[in-house]
Formats: sequence, C-alpha cells, structure tokens
Amino acid sequence: MDIDFNSSPGPSLGIEVELEVVDRATGQLASAATEMLAEIGAPHPDGEHPKAKHELFECTVEIITGVCTTVDEARHDLQATLDEVAEAADRRGLDLMCSGTHPFSLWDDQEVSPNPRYARLIQEMQWMARRLQIFGVHVHVGIRSPEKAIAIANALAGYIPHFLALSASSPFWEGRDTGLASSRSKIFEGLPTAGLPAPIESWDDFEQFMETLVSSQAISTVREVWWDIRPHPDFGTVELRMCDGIPTLAEVTAVAALAQCLVSHLDTMVDRGFTLPRHKDWVLRQNKWRAGRYGLDADVIIDDRGTQQPVRSAIGDLLSEMAPVAARLGCEAELARVDGILSGGASYERQRAVVPEGAVGAEALRPVVDLLVGELASDRPGVLLSSP
Repeated sequence: MDIDFNSSPGPSLGIEVELEVVDRATGQLASAATEMLAEIGAPHPDGEHPKAKHELFECTVEIITGVCTTVDEARHDLQATLDEVAEAADRRGLDLMCSGTHPFSLWDDQEVSPNPRYARLIQEMQWMARRLQIFGVHVHVGIRSPEKAIAIANALAGYIPHFLALSASSPFWEGRDTGLASSRSKIFEGLPTAGLPAPIESWDDFEQFMETLVSSQAISTVREVWWDIRPHPDFGTVELRMCDGIPTLAEVTAVAALAQCLVSHLDTMVDRGFTLPRHKDWVLRQNKWRAGRYGLDADVIIDDRGTQQPVRSAIGDLLSEMAPVAARLGCEAELARVDGILSGGASYERQRAVVPEGAVGAEALRPVVDLLVGELASDRPGVLLSSP
C-alpha cells in the first residue's frame, strides 16, 4: 500500500480539543451536539462549521484549529470557535468543560452521534466502543518527510509519561475515584488499535503494516489507528494523542508549546546527523502506566538498568532543554506555563481537592463539574463556579 505523506515545510501546529457538553442544572452530560453544531454551522456555505465537529457521542463537540505557525495563533483560533460553541450552549442552559472523563455521568446513557462511521465503530467494537465516554486533546506538529515522521514518532514515545502526567484529568469514573490520575488512558487502551504505538522502523514498514491491517479488515482506513503517537499522512504531521482533556486553553497551549518545541528539536537533531533514540516497549509500557496511575508524582524509568527519575524533575529538565527552541519558535510565554502546572497542580489534583476523600455519587462530585466549567470559562486553573 502506497501512502502519500503531505509533508509540511516546518513545525506547523494544529490542536484538537474535545469539549464535554453538560446540563447547567444537573451537571450531567447532555446530548446536544447535533443541535448546537447545526446552529453555528448555518452561516457557512455547506451548513457545517469548519472548526467545530461531531465526535462519537452527542455530548461532545470537538473544536480544531487550522494550520497554524505559532502557538499564539493556535490559541486565538481555538478561542474564536470556543466562544461560538459556548454561546450556543448558553442559549440552551448548557455549559462546556474539558477533562479526560466526566466525574459521574454513565456511559450507557450517552447517545451515539448520527454518523455512519460511528455506527460502524459501535457495531464492530461493541462494549469497548460504547463505553468510550472519554475526552482528549490532540496536537499535530508538521514534519518535512515521511521517514522523519517515523523517526520522530519513535523518539517521542519516550515522552508519553511527561505529557500524560501534565494533562492527567480523569481521576473519577461514573461517580467514584478510580485511584488513577488518568483513567481515560486505560479505558482507551481497550480498543485494539489504541495505546502505545507499534514498533515501526521505516515508512515502508508503516505502509506494510497499514496494508496488513486494511487487507485483514482490522481497520477500514489509516484513521482508525489510534496510537498515542502516530504519523498523520493527510496532514503531514506527527500527532500526539496521549493527553487527557485539558481544562483551560492556557494549559492546552502550554502542552502544545512543549510538543512543538520537542518535535522541532528532534527534527534538528536528525538534520545534524544524530540517530534518534528508540525506547524498549516494556519501559514505555511501565512509564505510561506510572504516569496514568500517579500523575506528576510518578517515578519514570530512564534506562535499561531501571534507573528512575521523578517525572516532575524529568519535565523540569525538558523545559530547560527546550528553552532555546521556544525562543526560536516564539512560544516562550506558553512554554513557561508548564511550570505553572508543576507548581499549581495538574487537573486530577485540583479535582480531588474540591471533594471529600471517599465521596461517591453525582451529588458529592458535583463540585468537580463546577470546577471544570469555571476553569474553561475563565481560562484560569482553580476557578470554581457556584452550581445553580
């Protein structure tokens, strides 16, 4: 199978954010995406908003950027669409929030979006797809060649725990504390083509693997490979998909800045003749588990001898290393906000802080919804809105 890679001339940036639509009175997820998208899409020629989309369930609206050059450009792009979606939600007595999971809504209450693609997914995957009441943030960074995309994607796998720990925002599932920082990461791994990327050595290898999957009817298109990091041939990017939903645009763009800097740095290393590192699968698996379980308090394995380093320290080292790259790309301010997540707490920590330990059920966990709604609306971590 020949797969064209639409190469990007530089480290362009695209961001996708999956928003939860919630009922203002109850805090429960609300199936309103079709109605909202029809309203905001009406002024456009084909009746569809170019930057607000359906996702699997009717309780989700995904907002996306165009192809951006800088993180600041991407942030303004997202904000403009978020404002439109928020206004449509407000007119219906609904709110928006962004986290890896909703703290208490039930997956079997959710309506599937009216799209044949999603109907096929449910038919094929059954319970594994029906329970995907999860929400994430994806970051695309442009790559100049398919071979570079493979090398950079392989090297990026070593940073999955860094991004997952920073974005972890799904400690609760169906009214209970899971004990995890990111339950979303484990739920998503239930799909056969999700989770850690397969060991791919070259673009030819990638094409062969995709041909095997399509020919064997394991997938219909390359789009159905949902690895934590994957080359995206249509966009000419490497896509980072490991992040939970992130509650504020300030934090979204902080993580995006780190992603853009890191990809650009790895690209430059290839240009200078360096061979990018490949990480052992068992180390990647263990480190991802640790980040999903403990978040920013995880210790990650940094070599084959089992040497460990606190992930907070590893992220701090990475920020120092990326500082010159951020200066070149013009995202110093956004990258600096990663330090704010380290010092102020990731979302899973903030969510747990607003409910008593051991609290269960919708009433007890309603403050989590109020927190997440307040954070997205204000773009400030820790802002708690009063429930109606």
